[in-house]
Amino acid sequence: MRKVIQFSTGNVGRHSLRAIIGRPDLELVGVHAASPDKIGKDAAELCGLDRPTGIISTDDIDALIALGADCVVYTSQGETRPMEAIEQMAKFLAAGINVVGTSMVWLVTPRHAEDWLRAPLEAACEAGNASLYVNGIDPGFSGDTLVHSAVSLTTRVDSITVQEIFDYANYDDAEFTGAAMGFGSTRDDDSPMMFLPGVIVSMWGGQVRSLADNLDVKLDEVRQRVEPWYTTERIECTMMTVEPGQMAAVRFATEGVIDGEPVITLEHITRLTSVSAPDWEYPPDGHTGVHRVVVEGEPRVEINTHVSHPVYDSTDAGCISTAGRAINAIDWVCRAPKGLIAVEDIPQSVTMRGVMWSEQ
Repeated sequence: MRKVIQFSTGNVGRHSLRAIIGRPDLELVGVHAASPDKIGKDAAELCGLDRPTGIISTDDIDALIALGADCVVYTSQGETRPMEAIEQMAKFLAAGINVVGTSMVWLVTPRHAEDWLRAPLEAACEAGNASLYVNGIDPGFSGDTLVHSAVSLTTRVDSITVQEIFDYANYDDAEFTGAAMGFGSTRDDDSPMMFLPGVIVSMWGGQVRSLADNLDVKLDEVRQRVEPWYTTERIECTMMTVEPGQMAAVRFATEGVIDGEPVITLEHITRLTSVSAPDWEYPPDGHTGVHRVVVEGEPRVEINTHVSHPVYDSTDAGCISTAGRAINAIDWVCRAPKGLIAVEDIPQSVTMRGVMWSEQ
């Protein structure tokens, strides 16, 4: 049984925490919380469970290190505070505690991560003889595992398109996701953080380059494109209220280009309610979200993946899946050689172990 610390209890972390508490092959030994209103609470309360665990949340990283855990599940939002997140993860790694995470999405393809990010974490792994693995549903699954499965069904590939098409109306994250994507902004506002020059490429370009490496092709360039959509009607939803003239949908992509044409595309179509951007693609069959891979070639292959839940919204289901990409790799990461781990390093069959268990 692996001793595990959950780091953060936000949109992904609360689902991760709930899964760790339930799994018979994992033992929760600590919980990190940054918000004053969460510190000092039982882990069960932070993820909606009724039975107390006796594990009380803290913001004291040194106290968490002293617990002697095998692994930390790091789901704290790090993209807006990367240096602090690196310092936090490095502290655990240098102490000999492995880290699996869903944050710091540049690390989904660690071999393509820039030196400022990779070097301190590699040094920490070396110092503590520990390993670090980061993945999620997107970036992550759709641009690696799903696309690998699709390409394996072909004999020749002309182009690859990976899409996330999702309605984010019920996603309660206006502070980061909403602001970063520019929902609620007007044509006259400054460009939101995510759409500044080079940002989209920095976040998804690693997966484009990794796919090119896997296909053994040389790209001429990796570029980004962005297209906002502004509503003429008032839209009210969980994410926020969008007034007429404000952005309520966006389509953006990272493209790997050869001879002027995109051959590898990672595209997102993100809207607030189904009334937004009616001329853009929707998920099939009335779903609110899809992760799709389309491989043009011989033969043409299309795989549509939908995540859902009997209680939660599909965006929450996506957060559960994101948590699963990290949690399910814990045992293998704990046994792996030290260093930064990419998805292709992990045999996919091992990530299935421990996931079939009955809730008490």
